[in-house]
Amino acid sequence: MVKIAVFDSGLGSLSIIKEIQKIGKSDIVYFADQRNYPYGTKSQAQLASIIKKTINLLEEKFVPDIIVVASNTPSLMLNLQSKKVVDVKPPLKLAQKKSKSKKIGILATKSAINSKGFLNYVKKNKIPKSYKIFKINGTNLVDLVESGKFLNNKKYSRKIIKKSLENYIVAEKVDTITLSSTHLLFLKKLLKKEFPQVNFIDPGNIVAEKVYSKIKNQQSKRNSLKIFTSGNVINFKKKLDNIGIKNKINFLST
Repeated sequence: MVKIAVFDSGLGSLSIIKEIQKIGKSDIVYFADQRNYPYGTKSQAQLASIIKKTINLLEEKFVPDIIVVASNTPSLMLNLQSKKVVDVKPPLKLAQKKSKSKKIGILATKSAINSKGFLNYVKKNKIPKSYKIFKINGTNLVDLVESGKFLNNKKYSRKIIKKSLENYIVAEKVDTITLSSTHLLFLKKLLKKEFPQVNFIDPGNIVAEKVYSKIKNQQSKRNSLKIFTSGNVINFKKKLDNIGIKNKINFLST
């Protein structure tokens, strides 16, 4: 029986959990650290403190075999990878293969794209100089998901999507965009509807494959999911109800 703890500052983890459950069986603890939402506006020092505390809390409380930091922001800004910790980063090599215009957009939170860690990550991937990488601030799009507006106000959501991306896609000819906040995966259908010509790359299955490689020989008999939040339990339950998740929600103090 394998136990996996997955966390971020809100709903984003669910997109990663969905992919993990598709390819293997495990007991998952999902912690939505809503008390610290959004990660995307925090400084590196603030984020380092939050993530360290959260990982220690999950270790003590649940003793997981694997901890998935299901957020691009701390994954890019901090050095998190270890034997037990799996993070999520923009799939730049895949974007390079997909792009015909050689213009790639990294859609992420403001903190992530402006961080030193982001620059180092791009350098590490050794993308040829013939490619141009565009940093696109997706903080407004993350808010669409966390607020639930992507479900109950699609007209407004499409307006925000268009305003955030149109210039890069139309004027700059960006043809491939990495969805580099796990929240953004909830917007994939809306994004494709607005910009059908663009490759929107979802890193969820890449993270799931990493997790599966660690658990394939010790899988559970079935998938299970326990949900915790550091925020308001009633409000968070409403959010989950809206996307069809009826699990019990538990409070966990950070």
